Amino acid sequence: MSSIKCESTASLLVGCRLRVRMRKTGKWKLAEIVGIKTSGEERQYYVHYHDFNKRLDEWVSDDDLDLSKVQFARRASHQIATGSGAEISKFHSWPIAKEPQFKVPQQPDDGNPPTHVKGGASQRRSNRKHVVGNEGILQAAAGGNENGSQGGTKPKSRSGCSTLKHQHNVVARMKNVEIIELGRYRIKPWYFSPYPEELCLMDCIYLCEFCLKYCKSRVCLGRHLIKCTLKHPPGNEIYRKDSISFFEIDGRKNKVYAQNLCLLAKLFLDHKVLDFDTDPFLFYVMTEFDSRGFHIVGYFSKEKISVEDYNLACLLTLPPYQQKGYGKLLIEFSYELSKYEGKTGTPEKPLSDLGLLSYRSFWAQAILEQLVNQKAGTDGERPSITINDISERTSIKRDDVIYTLKRLNLVTYCKGQHIVCINQNTIDQHRAAMEKRKISIDSKCLQWTPKDWSKTINRLY
Repeated sequence: MSSIKCESTASLLVGCRLRVRMRKTGKWKLAEIVGIKTSGEERQYYVHYHDFNKRLDEWVSDDDLDLSKVQFARRASHQIATGSGAEISKFHSWPIAKEPQFKVPQQPDDGNPPTHVKGGASQRRSNRKHVVGNEGILQAAAGGNENGSQGGTKPKSRSGCSTLKHQHNVVARMKNVEIIELGRYRIKPWYFSPYPEELCLMDCIYLCEFCLKYCKSRVCLGRHLIKCTLKHPPGNEIYRKDSISFFEIDGRKNKVYAQNLCLLAKLFLDHKVLDFDTDPFLFYVMTEFDSRGFHIVGYFSKEKISVEDYNLACLLTLPPYQQKGYGKLLIEFSYELSKYEGKTGTPEKPLSDLGLLSYRSFWAQAILEQLVNQKAGTDGERPSITINDISERTSIKRDDVIYTLKRLNLVTYCKGQHIVCINQNTIDQHRAAMEKRKISIDSKCLQWTPKDWSKTINRLY
């Protein structure tokens, strides 16, 4: 596509690509105009920076645009809106799939679950391939159809519950929430989430940190807190050590909470599917305890029945608690549950950039721990361990074990067979990393019994 010089910003269309000055760094980067809005005489442009994560998308002004080289799309519409929102064009620079508008279930005050509503994000992927180490997005669903076994038949695979490419929906490409207030934190969202439009027009959305109900003002939140009796997530507390607790929430029994949790998570997970049928999922919410109650730190969800052996569907650590080891703790807890179930597990793939880093680190430490702690035999013979042994001891699926060993360059082909070779430098690095870990899961503190969900689903359906 050829570039031309643009004489005026009035000629710019949605879908144009040009160099834009990033407000955070001041550097000029190639970006695409996703939306345009006008407020009075001022014109602003919502841009996505090429080869950068969407969390860096932002509104910029005329002064931040370099008009010397502008790429115009073949099909573009002059997308201008007045006020705080931008009208969405039917045409876009690059091929865009049409999707219906998102809908959010109403929050009844009587505690009854809302009417079942499926958002526009409920598209499904069929014949999904399992690819180890694919660097995509681990954002998965809190929802979908309950495909449990019925009449003694094998449960069908849930297709497409993991990924929805929201970049193919023009609405979902633009952040719509300015700030949320959750407990003592004010957090700037990263991505679009389909909260009610009237709330998105506010400067801040106020959330109850215990039931996650959303309110339009602090006064409204104050009225809610007088009535809200929760001081922890609904469900059963299944783990507690020091100030860290885990609560298991059934997406069918606590539907409103699960849906509010999905809306919150969508603010920080770009490709998360929002399908408000949360019945097929369990949610494991990690909290920190103090005198005021149990405060949400993060969570992961998993399907009640997964024929693909997924032990984690969606993973989130809230921004105020990131870079404290909590993400890895959530991952470790998912594998601890797999150990209790006597299964090996794997997360839904592909993984996000941050999710992939967390899983790589956890897999490496868990596998190296098994290799380093191998003891020689009584006759001094070198210890031996198979990939299947590692998989069974860690509950990490065999494919993920192989991927990790190859990434760490620990697999060598010698005399007609593959062997694992580990040097002293790798051992020293592993021990140094383990010494830095401040928190880990203590299996003795887990009070949980696996449940056969296939029998429950057969009774319900």
